Amino acid sequence: MRLVDLVRMLSLAGIWGASFLFMRIIAPVLGTIPTAFFRVSIAATGLVVILALMRVRWNFGGKLKVILILGVINSGVPATLYSVAAQVLPAGYSSIFNATTPLMGVLIGGLFFSEKLTLTKMAGVFLGLLGVGVLTRAGPVAFNLDLLMGALACLLATTFYGFAGFLARRWLDQQGGLDPRLSALGSMLGATLFLLPLFGLSVINQPPVSWGGMSVWLSLLGLGLVCTAFAYILYFRLLTSIGPVKSMTVTFMIPPFGVLWGALFLGEPLSMAHLYGGLLIALALWLVLKPGAAAKV
Repeated sequence: MRLVDLVRMLSLAGIWGASFLFMRIIAPVLGTIPTAFFRVSIAATGLVVILALMRVRWNFGGKLKVILILGVINSGVPATLYSVAAQVLPAGYSSIFNATTPLMGVLIGGLFFSEKLTLTKMAGVFLGLLGVGVLTRAGPVAFNLDLLMGALACLLATTFYGFAGFLARRWLDQQGGLDPRLSALGSMLGATLFLLPLFGLSVINQPPVSWGGMSVWLSLLGLGLVCTAFAYILYFRLLTSIGPVKSMTVTFMIPPFGVLWGALFLGEPLSMAHLYGGLLIALALWLVLKPGAAAKV
């Protein structure tokens, strides 16, 4: 892997780790659907401005329809599910469960997209899950129904991420590919259109008790502009550069950042189990990302 791709992965992990911090601040105040809708709509608005300033031509090459659908799968549904989790789980917990994305990617790739399931890759994924398990034990939340529902929401989100990674490569990289900035914009527009009617219904039927203060809206700006708009440009660039399975392993890097941001800004506790889990995740990354042995002629 090139150094520039590794830097992109680390940057993306730090940014996405912060997204769980922001959602933990926002979701308990605004609720599930408003949090998800504002996240993707702010991201879409930010991307429109960014692309206008960069003078990027809006040429989707006949792929606008598929990128809108991909936006629902890769952004709209997962954003909603993580907003559900953020109401009951600490930021560190959500980031930890998010690390199951590569497992979903490997399994989905093997079952539906003819990806080769090597023993090394499977060992790396399961070792990463072991690290996730160690980290989970370090958190402050007791095992109960709330934890179970929050975890299920996160795991469903990673399943959608797993499918989206392969669909993005199949739908967007053919016939010359698509500019990652346009991929990110189309994805956010699709997610916004998907969530708009749900947002309207939620406001009519069950409006938030409070629309929040300055901290909530600053968190929304950070979540939408940095953790979503800018992050998805990085993500689609990675998909094109290193493929879906390796791109999804960025989620192994997110838990340490999510735990760190939660500890620094939300007072979530730290323990040695975080260190042990982090080391296991680092070893898992090496197994999944290391180049395969050269074939003998």
